[in-house]
Amino acid sequence: MTLQQRPIGSQSFFSSLASKVGLLAVGAILFSLSFPSFVSTWGWFPLAYVALVPVFMLVHRSTWPEILFFGFVYGFVAYALHNYWLSGFHPLALIAVPLIYATYFLVFFPLLKLADSLLPKYGYLLQLAIWISYEYFRTQFFLGYSYGIIGYTQYLFLPLVRMSSLTGIWGVSLLVVFPSVFLGNGLRSGWAGLKLFARQHWIEAVVWAVLLTGGIVYGLVTRVDYSESRQWRVALIQQNSDPWVGGPEAYKRSLDISLRLSEQATLDDPDVIVWSETSVVPPIDYHTRYRSNPDSYGIVQRLETYLASQSVPYVIGNASSRLLRNDEGRLDRLDYNAVIVYDDGEFTEPYRKTHLVPFTESFPYQKQLPWIYDMLMENGSNQWGQGEEYTVFEVDGVKFSTPICFEDTFGYISREFVNRGADVIVNLTNDLWSKSVAASMQHMQMAVFRAAETRKTVVRSTNGGMTAIIDPNARITAIYEPFVEGYLIGDAPVYDGKSTLYLAWGDWLAWVCIALAVVGTVAAAVARLVASRKR
Repeated sequence: MTLQQRPIGSQSFFSSLASKVGLLAVGAILFSLSFPSFVSTWGWFPLAYVALVPVFMLVHRSTWPEILFFGFVYGFVAYALHNYWLSGFHPLALIAVPLIYATYFLVFFPLLKLADSLLPKYGYLLQLAIWISYEYFRTQFFLGYSYGIIGYTQYLFLPLVRMSSLTGIWGVSLLVVFPSVFLGNGLRSGWAGLKLFARQHWIEAVVWAVLLTGGIVYGLVTRVDYSESRQWRVALIQQNSDPWVGGPEAYKRSLDISLRLSEQATLDDPDVIVWSETSVVPPIDYHTRYRSNPDSYGIVQRLETYLASQSVPYVIGNASSRLLRNDEGRLDRLDYNAVIVYDDGEFTEPYRKTHLVPFTESFPYQKQLPWIYDMLMENGSNQWGQGEEYTVFEVDGVKFSTPICFEDTFGYISREFVNRGADVIVNLTNDLWSKSVAASMQHMQMAVFRAAETRKTVVRSTNGGMTAIIDPNARITAIYEPFVEGYLIGDAPVYDGKSTLYLAWGDWLAWVCIALAVVGTVAAAVARLVASRKR
């Protein structure tokens, strides 16, 4: 009898393992396809509402020893598929970022499992709060990274997107995740249990449907009327040439393209001309003062001569440099990723990027982990200084701020700019290195939410990605073909209407979810402990 049972148990184990691996694979693929991807550059946003169903089924069916393994593998596979384009930057990046998220899910999956174990009936609501808490925390601190927040998949569903003026991205994410957590828990024991689960939890489903409908209605009835607003005519230069690849000759080539395209754009009588992130590499301020490198100074001098002949203001992505004394008393040059404005015959003080890309732009642990720092520098990392000022520029009565590259993926940065007086957000980006339309679309979809949260126009000038204009209603009104040389002329509404709840309260909903997750988990654990002692 014992000999006959062993192969049956072995077969059952491998069948269960195959089922769990299948759930993991399907979940990772659905997650990836919900966003712009290698299959669809616009993404299939309706998939997002069920993309996490396999995840919550997997969490319930996994044992405690298994949950760590499956969490790690899911995080790695999901982000390797989602951010496959990182290989265009460096092959190591395609390993490093998925490894970071594999580590996150190594911790995150057990928390979801804990909620499922402590509250067999209502744990799925606790899981919902934990998921939003996770999405918020992973945008914070040194490793802050916004790609993959599930709410961003809805960037084409504008009525729902506009709800973010109340809740930020977190309200949209909450509404998108709920069907997955509901169905995933209903299906945890198979199709037979779904009907019973739905009967037991129909009230929560109705509440979600009401909130979703309310969010859509809110987005429809609160559309901004900017017909009376000033139309700021912008010329966005897309040089489709990465000035960082090739040294001084590449600097000159990029400048040649930008000057030629700008000359053509001036024929359309723009109010301002915008060049992309680091479209001019040699720091204008530094080489104007010190002239230590003839080639770099020649590029700067040529640019200054050209700008002196122009009557239109220019917004230029450029490095900025300072000389600072180190601990040994010597002067060291510190470079910043920056934006500078040329108007009325002179350059303004630059805006210096405040939120740097981890590893590629900043690694603050040089002393603690020198071998990682050396490896980063050997592989082309630029260690920029971190700016401290949220600069608001003004040109011809238009107040605007310039988040650089992935700074527009963080809601708090645009919120800070607008609260300081900016009426237009002008994002300068270099996405050319990715060589991927999907990567550029993933970046732009987050910018759509910055327009919705602030009810301000977002203008994007990229050197090869998605050069676009997004109006205060989060609608993409103009977009230029990616990875081609040219320029986009369009009107950017300068809307100075009422403030939004998000501008006033920021990420309040994320903190509500964090409080619910912590209090709910602790309360459930205490209740379980008390009940256990009574028994």
